[in-house]
Amino acid sequence: MRTDFNQTVKKIAVSDIRQFDGEVSQISGMIKLTLGEPDFNTPEHIKQAGINAIKANRSHYTPNAGTPELRAAAAAYYNQKFNWHYQAKNVIATVGATGGIAAALQTLVNPDDVILIPTPIFPIYIPDTLLNHGQVVLLDTSADHFMLTPQRLEAAINAQQGKTVKAVVLNYPNNPTGVTYNHAELAGLAKVIAKHQLWVISDEIYAELSYSQTHESLANFIPEQVIVINGLSKSHAMTGWRIGFLLAPELVTQQMIKAHQYMVTAPTTMVQDAALEALQNGQADSQQMAQAYIQRRDYLLKALRPLGFKVARPDGAFYLFAKIPINCAQNSWTFVRDLAKKQKLALIPGASFGPGGDGYVRISYAASMATLQEAVQRLRAYVQK
Repeated sequence: MRTDFNQTVKKIAVSDIRQFDGEVSQISGMIKLTLGEPDFNTPEHIKQAGINAIKANRSHYTPNAGTPELRAAAAAYYNQKFNWHYQAKNVIATVGATGGIAAALQTLVNPDDVILIPTPIFPIYIPDTLLNHGQVVLLDTSADHFMLTPQRLEAAINAQQGKTVKAVVLNYPNNPTGVTYNHAELAGLAKVIAKHQLWVISDEIYAELSYSQTHESLANFIPEQVIVINGLSKSHAMTGWRIGFLLAPELVTQQMIKAHQYMVTAPTTMVQDAALEALQNGQADSQQMAQAYIQRRDYLLKALRPLGFKVARPDGAFYLFAKIPINCAQNSWTFVRDLAKKQKLALIPGASFGPGGDGYVRISYAASMATLQEAVQRLRAYVQK
């Protein structure tokens, strides 16, 4: 059998987050606070819309960018939520936010273009850049409370002398830290980005899970330079439905639709019908979930402090990024493997999220309060051994 596969594909690996989750899933009695998936079910009215679509034989192709009704509804929904100003022509319906990220990077990246990626961050953007023969430059934000500052961004751009810096990736509220940006912080970044005419790939999939402030996007500051990634996986508990959205200037969507078309043709038709129901009649669906996440977050913050974990107060998503207590192994892989073995509790090692992550663990609180309480008991038994 030939093994001369694409060299870039050979160099990348299956996500170690998924690999570790697969490992611990085989162990009976394991509590997993690993994957970023809501423990809620998709709201009934959305499920019924999907069922109705199947019964109505909605099983044929749609336009590549999605149905006109869905694109218009997505623009209206996000405009109302976040004061954006998109039209249907600015929207592409994608197979999850993941599909949107891949299409955006494939559209933007020429060989050797530099993509700036602040870490810790969900690692998907790194292999997607490499698969398009771009160069990844990682920016460790741990010294700045896990925030990308204008000063660090400016320095990183200036350090790439002779290279084409094409884009910066932002993900906020952030996975894995839960940190998000306020108006002044975004305004500072926007000045640097505008000065250097960078593209921004702004992954805002957790936008509706922003807690103490209304989510704001860089698209409110520099709309002609921002490609927004969003979707219904987190806000409407629709991870398995695989529906997301790209929102960008029309000049950009005209190019991205080509990359998107040759990846997937279009999202699944009956899923688009369910997504239309979510957008038109599910504006408040995320609010009940968000309130539950806040209660869980606050419980964990209070419970973890006496155990020696230090956590920068997260203000969005459903993760805590916790510094491992000083009496435990500081290598995050060593910590999570030993914890899983001895207490049957699985967390994700901070090292999985790039520079600045080792010495931390990501704890997903997309789990019931009872599960979290048992997890704390197991964690207490481990760290106070």
